[in-house]
Amino acid sequence: MKIKNFALLAGVAGLLAACGGSIVEPADLNDQRVFFGFNSAEISEEAENNLLGQALYMKNHADTKIQIAGNCDERGSTEYNLALGARRANAAKQVLVKDGVEAKRISTISYGKERPLVQGSGEEVWKWNRNATTTVK
Repeated sequence: MKIKNFALLAGVAGLLAACGGSIVEPADLNDQRVFFGFNSAEISEEAENNLLGQALYMKNHADTKIQIAGNCDERGSTEYNLALGARRANAAKQVLVKDGVEAKRISTISYGKERPLVQGSGEEVWKWNRNATTTVK
């Protein structure tokens, strides 16, 4: 019976590996970023894996508190981008909370389009500025 269970677990592990999703605990949470599509606060699979790694770090470092900052590209009004940045930061926070991190350890802020990661215009620049950035507080 134990051999069957082991074989089943090995098969599940292989399936997970084949899906390409890997959860890796980062060495440091400062400047961890997840990226978003245009006009979206939807968490991609890649972003979720990154955030689950951050959650793992926080579970292993119970005294750590973080801030997640939502950022946008230069398009759109200041007000619109502040709201979108807030949705991005909160979407990232929700992944951590859903995975078992206490909500009170995570604050959020939106900088909208006011703090671009990369200066300039065009999709090659904008894709980097649509992010949620984690910093340790």
